[in-house]
Amino acid sequence: MTKARKFFGLPYYIWLLLFVIAPVLLIVYQSFFDMNGNFTLSNYATYFSSGTYLTMTLNSVFYAFLITVFTLLISYPTAYFLNKTRHKDLWLMLIILPTWVNLLLKAYAFIGIFSIHGSVNSFLSFLGIGPKQILFTDFSFLFVATYIEIPFMIMPIFNAISEINPSLISASRDLGANSLDTFRRVIFPLSLEGVKAGVQAVFIPSLSLFMLTRLIGGNRVITLGTAIEEHFLVTQNWGMGSTIGVVLIIAMLLVMFLTGEKKKKGGVK
Repeated sequence: MTKARKFFGLPYYIWLLLFVIAPVLLIVYQSFFDMNGNFTLSNYATYFSSGTYLTMTLNSVFYAFLITVFTLLISYPTAYFLNKTRHKDLWLMLIILPTWVNLLLKAYAFIGIFSIHGSVNSFLSFLGIGPKQILFTDFSFLFVATYIEIPFMIMPIFNAISEINPSLISASRDLGANSLDTFRRVIFPLSLEGVKAGVQAVFIPSLSLFMLTRLIGGNRVITLGTAIEEHFLVTQNWGMGSTIGVVLIIAMLLVMFLTGEKKKKGGVK
């Protein structure tokens, strides 16, 4: 049985080696070379001594944090009440459906919605408010990014809440706890693992957004993802682009460590 499991797991290990480990090692390797192919540590020295790169790093973390917070504030109540509905699997599928649409198509759809002659400004004009500059603003970038990331936050929280034993909630009510106390002391603590998984699924991709910063933010929102795109596709400075990529990988690993499941000493959680 053990040999059979190893055999069937072989394609997974090959895929992991070729498409996860190998690309990461290539990025780390490339980060130690300049544009002329010479080995150097100047890429890292430039990154950590440049106010521009450090500012972009803070911007990336700040915007990723805001996107994660907004997504969590919308997703947790949605997942909570979704578990109380009669056809919760159907509603969950409807929430997941937008993830089947290509990200580029969704970005262009929002360009049409938020543009000067788009549907939002047409509605504002109908109300007598007049057209406003919505596209290419921080608001439009955060709104679209939050909309795109919502399903990835809802799913783990929904699963965590649905796995809570109903007898624990009933016991809380029997002991005199009201709905708020039951949520605060029973439901929310038991669903924290789902929240952590959702934070990972949203915060980590949000660190490296570059398509939305260009199409929706109009390059007014500058992040490390934008810098990586510029170095690889415009300046052809692959070494510097790889260096920023290494920094992002380290940041993502740090987020995974901080939000990962912790095991208690002397036992298994």
